[in-house]
Amino acid sequence: MPAFITFGRILFAVLFIFSGGSKLLDLTATAQMTEKVVIPAALATYTSQLEGLTGMTMPMMLAIAAGAIELICGIMIALNFGARFFAILLILFVGAATFYYHDFWNQTGPDARNNLVHALKNLSIIGALFMIAGYGRGARAVEPAYDV
Repeated sequence: MPAFITFGRILFAVLFIFSGGSKLLDLTATAQMTEKVVIPAALATYTSQLEGLTGMTMPMMLAIAAGAIELICGIMIALNFGARFFAILLILFVGAATFYYHDFWNQTGPDARNNLVHALKNLSIIGALFMIAGYGRGARAVEPAYDV
């Protein structure tokens, strides 16, 4: 059974590795998508300071962060290194992405149905991430380090 779990975890992580890599390879398009994200007014001074320090716009920084989160978390889950932590991080990321990009409750007609399907798909992904977070690294073998 552990071989199936390992294989499934690696196949599952491919989604995030590919998506994160694609975002990082086309930062301009990703930055245009992140313009939907509304930064709270209370954080305006901090975001302007970050923009001044980095010389990048907030959408560009969000694009880099989104791509890096997906890529790093996907690789770590595939390698089973800190799988629980990175799965929880992706749960928060996918939840936020669903809220900002698949807002079917604000749409009508085919757009609403399409975004509802994407939101339900993301809900399924969150479910799988909860399973990875619940399973964690898995049981360790109860074997002595040295045979005597």
